Amino acid sequence: MISIIIPAHNEGSVIARTLGSVLRGADQDELDVIVVCNGCSDDTASVASKFSPTVRVLETSTASKIAALNLGDQAARSFPRIYLDADVTITIDTVRAISERLQNGVLLAAPTPAFDLNGCSWPVRAYYALRARLPSARQGVGGSGVYALSEQGRARFGAFPDVVADDTYVRLQFAPSERETIRSLTSTVYAPRTVRHLTQVRTRTYYGTKELQRRFPGIFRNSDSANHQTLLGLAANPRHWLGLSIYLWVNAVARFRAHAALRRKAFQWHHDQSSRSAS
Repeated sequence: MISIIIPAHNEGSVIARTLGSVLRGADQDELDVIVVCNGCSDDTASVASKFSPTVRVLETSTASKIAALNLGDQAARSFPRIYLDADVTITIDTVRAISERLQNGVLLAAPTPAFDLNGCSWPVRAYYALRARLPSARQGVGGSGVYALSEQGRARFGAFPDVVADDTYVRLQFAPSERETIRSLTSTVYAPRTVRHLTQVRTRTYYGTKELQRRFPGIFRNSDSANHQTLLGLAANPRHWLGLSIYLWVNAVARFRAHAALRRKAFQWHHDQSSRSAS
């Protein structure tokens, strides 16, 4: 049995899509799916409950992804253990392939993100077209909305700490040789539809990284190669200038906002509603 933990905060519009995708074609008793509704004021719990008995629904009044991850861990029955964002979709074939890879020595695994750009504005499309050329685009843990741990891998750390970037924290617990982004597998990530929402998402990313650098500087010995050299190469080609300018502008604004939030010691989690408007 494979345990899948899905933290969900007001995801009533998309949770059926996520659960339907992963459960379709699954064998009886193959999956142990736990949806942890945290601080929900919508119908997330009732929608998820319709998928029982395969799906167990836990509820907490605390609106916290980290609290939800820890509750899900306590309730999970088996390994490997997959942590899946409630607005991201994967198939049962992807789940099986990830599980098989974890049984062959890898401690942490993730699929490659495939971004659904339907309904996105042209600047957002240009941003992701440029991003696809960067080394970070091939990074599954921290980009695909899903990561999986073997039992040995999960023993690498205790409870999830109260941080914004749980996926980055987990990735940096492992050396590059211990983790793998499986190129042949994908998860569907629904991109923000507007530049405003994209900037909010990127602000959260930068804040999460800076927070980890302050609290757990030692783990960055396991960090991946940077994008700088690739960006310099793209800048030499005029046909990339429009996408590059959008990419740099969005990230510059996001960095500024993240630094400002760190100085104030007050970060507000923006839930991207633009990519959740249709289910």
